[in-house]
Amino acid sequence: MSTAYELTTEEHLAATATAAGAYFEGASPQEILGWAIEAFGEHFAITSSMGETVLMHMAAQVRPGVAVLFLDTGYHFAETIGTRDAVSAVYDVNVHNLLPLMTVEEQDAAFGAKLFERDPDLCCAMRKVEPLDRGLSPYLAWASGLRRDQSPTRRHIKVVDWDGQRGKVKVNPLATWTQEQVDEYANEHGLLVNPLMDDGYPSIGCAPCTRRVEAGEDSRAGRWSGTGKVECGIHG
Repeated sequence: MSTAYELTTEEHLAATATAAGAYFEGASPQEILGWAIEAFGEHFAITSSMGETVLMHMAAQVRPGVAVLFLDTGYHFAETIGTRDAVSAVYDVNVHNLLPLMTVEEQDAAFGAKLFERDPDLCCAMRKVEPLDRGLSPYLAWASGLRRDQSPTRRHIKVVDWDGQRGKVKVNPLATWTQEQVDEYANEHGLLVNPLMDDGYPSIGCAPCTRRVEAGEDSRAGRWSGTGKVECGIHG
């Protein structure tokens, strides 16, 4: 598939995403990343919640200094912030911290304390979705670490898709990988891993809304447990 990329209208971006999603379905994550980085150059970024660091490591091998967007919600575990800082120090990536428009204290004053308990959708919208939308504005394409094996809601994600919500190409290089493959890659390359992942947290979000996962539960069962909420809104 050609990597030449000149047209940037939403129509052509959407067509590119559709064609690439079909073409790269059986490709390796490195091949998918290589295409995306060559196709979009400086207009490509990776998002990371600083749990596993496989995607960032892969991308840095293809393009040192690749942009990594991290949503600094103000509610993260200390281990997550520590992983972010370690990634910045060790990996050849450029970490951008995306901040909400309000601090936690300002949000509490405006909406009342513990909004995450009373209206988690609104809390996520203000502390995750809006900052990411703003942070992605300079980019034409972005990548996430979503995988099909993570939960039923992610079972049909494509390796390259069209993010109509933001008008951008969305790349999911690890979509077809299993947790075992991720672990094998991390072990082989001695990658940084958020220590919470070895402490019963296979999916790590904000501390007030994340619990340990019990045996037999899917990897995202600890997110917003008991609320019926399964996604923060970033991925639909």
